Amino acid sequence: MQAVDEALKRGEILRTHVLRPTWHLVAAEDIRWMLKLSAQRIKSAYVSSAKGHQLDISEKQYGQFNDLVVRLLEGNKSLTKQEIEAEVNQRGIKTVEPLIRRLLGNSEIEGVICSGVDKGGKPTYALLDERVSQVAEIHREEALARLASRYFRSHSPAKLADFAWWSGLSLTEAKQAIGLIKTELITDSDNLFIHESYKEVTVLQSDILHLLPSFDEYLISYKDRTAVLDLEHHSKAFNRFGTFYPVILHNGKIVGNWKKTVEKGQVEIETVFFDPKHHISRELIENAKNRYKSFICD
Repeated sequence: MQAVDEALKRGEILRTHVLRPTWHLVAAEDIRWMLKLSAQRIKSAYVSSAKGHQLDISEKQYGQFNDLVVRLLEGNKSLTKQEIEAEVNQRGIKTVEPLIRRLLGNSEIEGVICSGVDKGGKPTYALLDERVSQVAEIHREEALARLASRYFRSHSPAKLADFAWWSGLSLTEAKQAIGLIKTELITDSDNLFIHESYKEVTVLQSDILHLLPSFDEYLISYKDRTAVLDLEHHSKAFNRFGTFYPVILHNGKIVGNWKKTVEKGQVEIETVFFDPKHHISRELIENAKNRYKSFICD
């Protein structure tokens, strides 16, 4: 945990909106090509969501906001959303929630700002060009191939629809991306794509249990989740508004939920299983709890 926090502080990892879009943690060297690949789709999504909500913003207004944000943040400053909102209001750009979120989101996808150094546990924004060195641009096809390769290396087996959902690409773009790396992929009879790096994977036979956090990749990375989670239990793992809950993974299957409480500095973890008759040894559960406690306290 501390290593991740330090990487975020140094700007080696950035927190920003990209892909679907939603919050993502992105390696600094990847931020620009990933933004370029998804910026136009995200802009279109913002425009669509703004209709009927009095959130229409002109390109001129976006430009004025970006110019002001650059002046506020230049010199390697990091400011919270609230600090930026107060500053821009003082300078004549009147904005309130959720308008400020949209303005900041647009500045993110245009590559003006990214995550800065947290202040008192609060996320901040900083200038992308001051946080990340310039790198050579890559062609769009290379970016598509790179994204597809990374997805299937870390999420195989998966279907076209899964990749399109995770990446935010259209089905046409997702097909193109998969076609660009077809020599890296193996296709089975169920139209699942498996990256060639999995050919030598050894299947573990031992009993394995993990406590997965909310929004974990194990579930959120796939459009169809029935292979690891029975349909009747979907509502216990995520809701229709896109919120994912902490879940228990046992031998590849999602079998329950867990929650953390902190009392007098002590971390306590409560587990609830979908099927009370599901047999899991107490030792396995306690080992998973201890791994989590060790991680958050490291």
